Parts: sequence; structure tokens; C-alpha cells
Amino acid sequence: MFDNLWVEKYRPSDLESMVLSDSNRKCFEKFNKAQEIPNLLFSGSAGIGKTSLAKIICNSMLECQYLYINASDENGIDMIRTKVTNFSRTKSFDGTIKCIILDETDGLSLDAQRALRNTMEDHAGLTRFILTANYNHRIIPPLQSRCQSFDLTPSLSGCSDRIKQILKLENISVPESDIDRLDEFVKTCYPDLRKCINEIQKNCIDGKIEFDNLVKVKDKFVENIYKIAKEGLAIKARKKVIENEHVFNGDYVELLRALFNCIHESNTPDIKKSEHLIVVAEHLYRSTFVVDPEINFFSCLLALT
Repeated sequence: MFDNLWVEKYRPSDLESMVLSDSNRKCFEKFNKAQEIPNLLFSGSAGIGKTSLAKIICNSMLECQYLYINASDENGIDMIRTKVTNFSRTKSFDGTIKCIILDETDGLSLDAQRALRNTMEDHAGLTRFILTANYNHRIIPPLQSRCQSFDLTPSLSGCSDRIKQILKLENISVPESDIDRLDEFVKTCYPDLRKCINEIQKNCIDGKIEFDNLVKVKDKFVENIYKIAKEGLAIKARKKVIENEHVFNGDYVELLRALFNCIHESNTPDIKKSEHLIVVAEHLYRSTFVVDPEINFFSCLLALT
């Protein structure tokens, strides 16, 4: 059914197929063996498998009755009072623990989060909660303290290994001389493994992977933006960025990371380079909570001039 869509075809369906750090894998294997979980909070960037792991726990590990809610779509207190409370207060069909997956919990309103903390405690004997969030700091401390928290960001080597495994399964040949270039390509998407799989599929033609041009175009584009900004032409640089969003798929966090790497590898004098790296790092931090990522990037360009 999903043969033409790699992100679905190779979506993890069990714990073994998840790309996890060694420490996280040991914890989830322990949960699997005990057939029991605490309330869980999964955090990290988009595309690293938070939702997939939550569903694996319910479908494959516990094989339990569960309710899935996308909290960014249904983010009000009424949803907690109706859907969540009604599901969590009743016993499961077979008498085992039930689960509620609240995806993108950082999208819940503050009132909804406050209401959720009491529900989690009141029905702890019947229901476990699995919360996912891109931004941990948007989850109120009382909710965080009721969960065991896991940052699911995979290792770069784990992502590279997964991509190579997918290419092998798809009979896509990668010459030994291109392995380093493939790893470099994965690095440009890291930690978003989902995006990496999509980009890899897009650049596989006639049984071969054509990733070199994409990497070079992006690198050259970022170098050009940095050069224009250093010349004091931030407005010109901003216009160029907006007109060429397709080069970086409109992902300004990725663009900031690429700019950071570009500055680090440039021949800019060390003192000025350090100043610029600090500027980009600061705006990369701000990108986790700003309303408009493009304006945040423009602010970065202004600070580099």
C-alpha cells in the first residue's frame, strides 16, 4: 500500500526497528519485559519517531486499548474534560492498563495542561499517558514531573545506518567512494530522519542516488547569504532567502544550522568568527519559541552585518 512512500513503508512497527540511543533502548526493553509503563513524555525535534514509538508501545509492546489525540488540533480544556477524562476513567475490555497518546502536547493551552495533571493522577490505576512534544519547555513543570521524560533524538550514526539499510532494501547502489558524501547528506537533515528519508527518495533515480548536487546547491546558497550579510546588505540577503525557500524547504532552523556550519568552516578571522557563531547560536535557540521563524532569521542577518 505504501510502496511508493518510503516514510510510511519504513515507518517503525516494533522496538527493534526504532532508531534509539543505547540508553533509551535499554529503558524501553525493560518496559517491554515488565509489560508495564509509567506516564511518559517524549521530546525532541520533528521526524525522530516520537509518535511512532508511542504507537509501538500501545500496539506492539503492551497490545493495549488506547486513544490517540492530536493535541495541536484539539487543544482546549473541553477536550480534556470530555475525551480524555471519559476514556481514562473506565476499565479496558480485558482489564489491563489503557493508554492515551497526546501527540504534540506542547500545543495544549495552559488551562488544558493544568486540567490534565489532575486527570493523570485521578485515574492512574486504569490509564497511562504518553505525551509527545517538540518543545519541552512548553510543557508545564507539574506535567513534566508526573512523567518519565525521554529525549528521543537519535545518534547521527544511527540515522546514517538506517538510511543505508533502506537504500539496500530498495536495491539502490551506493559506491564505496560515495559513502562519506552520503553521510554528509544525512548530516544536513539530522536529526529529522523522516525528512532525510523523503529527500533520499526524491533523489533516487534509476537505481542510483543523486544527492551531490542538492548538497552543493544548499552549501553554495548559504555561503552566498553569509557573504552578502557580512557586506552589510541584510535586506538584500533577506530577499534572496525568501525568494529561494525551496532550496532549504522553508526550514529556517535547518538554514540556521547550515549557516552555523558555514561560518565555522569559513576563513573569517577567529575573533569575528566567534562573534558570528555566538549570534547564530543565539538565534537558533530563539527559533524554538518564536512566532515567525523568517523574522528570527532576518534578525540574525542584521546582527551579522
